[in-house]
Amino acid sequence: MKALKITGKILAGLLVLVAAAIIYVKTALPNTGPAPDLKIERTAARIERGEYLANHVTVCMDCHSTRDWSQYAGPLTGALGGGGEEFTKEMGFPGKFYAPNITPYALASWTDGEIFRAVTTGVNKSGKALFPVMGYHRFGQLDKEDIYSVIAYIRGLPPMKTSIPQSEPDFPVNILINTMPQEASFTSRPSETDQLAYGKYLITATGCVDCHSKTDKGAVIPGTEFGGGMEFSSPNGVVRSANITMHKETGIGNWTKEAFVAHFKAYTDSSYVSSKVAPGELNTPMPWVMYSGMKEQDLAAIFDYLSTIKPIENKVVRFDHLPAAF
Repeated sequence: MKALKITGKILAGLLVLVAAAIIYVKTALPNTGPAPDLKIERTAARIERGEYLANHVTVCMDCHSTRDWSQYAGPLTGALGGGGEEFTKEMGFPGKFYAPNITPYALASWTDGEIFRAVTTGVNKSGKALFPVMGYHRFGQLDKEDIYSVIAYIRGLPPMKTSIPQSEPDFPVNILINTMPQEASFTSRPSETDQLAYGKYLITATGCVDCHSKTDKGAVIPGTEFGGGMEFSSPNGVVRSANITMHKETGIGNWTKEAFVAHFKAYTDSSYVSSKVAPGELNTPMPWVMYSGMKEQDLAAIFDYLSTIKPIENKVVRFDHLPAAF
């Protein structure tokens, strides 16, 4: 009887601690500091740089716009920035998450500092934590000036009157999400002449690791970085990301730098757009058209950096079609 009382007190104590921890996480976090007092000058140079980044490197427009999935690689269609892309349980995410509208229609009441804080730390205008579908952990490692440029660019997008549903994280992620935002640790953009450092910077900006790794509940599984295998489910089957390490049998170790660059630049030729995806066929989520607009020297720098990463042996079955229905 005495042992039961002791056990009961221990359990009660644990419950109190758990409750206290939940209250702390829900009320005291996230805590990345106030939004900075910023007024970003929309210079021609910033807008040009921001357009390049948002459309071809950080590819903000990939998620925050509409893609035409009837065509190979889902090229963008219509106006940019209206949001709405879904990230669901079927894709391995812990709930339903939606890319918001980032045109002036939705961001008119946001200050530049509030946008900056959201992009680089994961805390929105009202202080709410954002699930890291958007790579704010990565963007917070970039040069502040590049973030300023992206903000200068999206401030000038045509307003799109779209209303996007609120994201709905599952339990316990709806609590743990408050622990995910973190303070930024900005760096300076390396010189383009330093190919390896510049390539690493670009890899951080592009987020290749986010998709070209195995994931669990939307998070990269340590040790699988760049080795491919993330699954994208669809009604017709499963598409998996490629191994982009330099493993000679299962990765891209037999590719030349020239072949790597050419593979991306092939999608600048609009003739591929007429390549419709047949009913029942699988499409690729890889935004080839957007990345094809990257400068050749930038793609070459990415290849050089990938060449320094430890090769991972991981043979990926890229496409798994579901059996045809009878």
